[in-house]
Amino acid sequence: MTGTGTHLGMPAFPSAAREAVRDDVLRANLRHATRTIRDKRARAVAELEDWDRLRAAGKAVKDHTLRHLDRYLLELEASVTAAGGTVHWAADADEANRIVTDLVRATGEREVVKVKSMATQEIGLNEALEAAGIAAYETDLAELIVQLGRDRPSHILVPAIHRNRGEIRDIFRTEMGSWGRPAPDGLGDDPRELAEAARLHLREKFLRAKVAVSGANFMVAETGTMVVFESEGNGRMCLTLPETLISVVGIEKVVPTFRDLEIFLQTLPRSSTAERMNPYTTMWTGTTDGDGPSAFHLVLLDNGRTDTLADEVGRQALRCIRCSACLNVCPVYERAGGHAYGSVYPGPIGAILSPQLRGTGSEIDASLPYASTLCGACYEVCPVAIDIPEALVHLRERVVQGGPVTRDGIRVRIRPAHGHTAERAAMRAARLLLNHADWPAALRAGERLLARARRLAPRRLPGPGRAWTDARELPPVPAQSFRDWWTTRERETPQ
Repeated sequence: MTGTGTHLGMPAFPSAAREAVRDDVLRANLRHATRTIRDKRARAVAELEDWDRLRAAGKAVKDHTLRHLDRYLLELEASVTAAGGTVHWAADADEANRIVTDLVRATGEREVVKVKSMATQEIGLNEALEAAGIAAYETDLAELIVQLGRDRPSHILVPAIHRNRGEIRDIFRTEMGSWGRPAPDGLGDDPRELAEAARLHLREKFLRAKVAVSGANFMVAETGTMVVFESEGNGRMCLTLPETLISVVGIEKVVPTFRDLEIFLQTLPRSSTAERMNPYTTMWTGTTDGDGPSAFHLVLLDNGRTDTLADEVGRQALRCIRCSACLNVCPVYERAGGHAYGSVYPGPIGAILSPQLRGTGSEIDASLPYASTLCGACYEVCPVAIDIPEALVHLRERVVQGGPVTRDGIRVRIRPAHGHTAERAAMRAARLLLNHADWPAALRAGERLLARARRLAPRRLPGPGRAWTDARELPPVPAQSFRDWWTTRERETPQ
């Protein structure tokens, strides 16, 4: 498994995507899976006449919470503590990994089971635990496939979406034995056989484990309740059987009251798995004698979220409830797959979330805001109305301008991505023109000069633009400029 390090050494998105689109098997797997999921989701959402109102309500709850995040986090801490839990605050990935590692060591155990948690992938917890001599076993089926295959997740909801049944069968046959119970002899690629093999493999780990690590979809400030949505029941085994439970959760996952969950209990299942109700929704509040883990620790993770919160446009990414609907409708994701994004958060939401959490100091992070056609499909399906195209344009502006951004309390410069030299030159030229003392006259002079060169307009673009015109024709140049047309129209129109 991999965490924040997945992007290190990876090329910028255009290069990674170029390689991905050449993989016919990958494209076929993605095309089949994303189209199936989005068609089912569309039918599930259409059943609710008040979907738009639920969407607006979810947005309102999230926006309100983010505006008052400091207050609700303190309320959450008090509620969790009163219920018998212990709260830890982690400013970054290193601190979170150190806290979890020390908590596991304190139990004397050398292995943990995990229920799907993107926050632990984000911080690279598995690698940190491995370095400390602690084995971490993923129990979500898709995460198990990724871990056994020594792979990286490529989707928020279905991390192994890039694998087909035959590939999963081969992974189980060759790798299960080195991680625990081996796959049954003669294992085929029927989904029921694969699920049974995973169940048998995981059962011994559930019964043996004394420590579990989880994430959470939501945290209720009012009661200190943690909420996990999942479809298999493996998460519930993790959350109830071990003696110690450690939950690593991003600070943006808090909601004010238990009643607020009503909205997301309807919108999240329909947007993610296209189900009316989530098969397994597990909630726990602190500890209770004789029921569930005897020790509960909550690690509240910042890791760039506070910096993101300070951006009035970019902060809407923190509304995300990780449903993955935006990935399933994105034409770029469908063709390039999740690995090209170089982050645990792929697709449209990853293109705006990762550059804010990690900064744009690497080529891949600076290129992510450009990993989109700006078609707007992601905004249309988002259950909390995140305007991803708006955020993408905003981040592109920051990258091009090399504007300031805060990281760890230090003001640094964003390094522009390679390949945007012409765009930066055009922006500088526009700035010089608009700052000119008599810019309307300068603009008219420039237009007249360009009008005289109308006959020199090429049929194909030169340089890098040639690839674009290989499959498209440039629009014809109008016979006259808009300014000339308007002047003529005004002259000929009766007053």
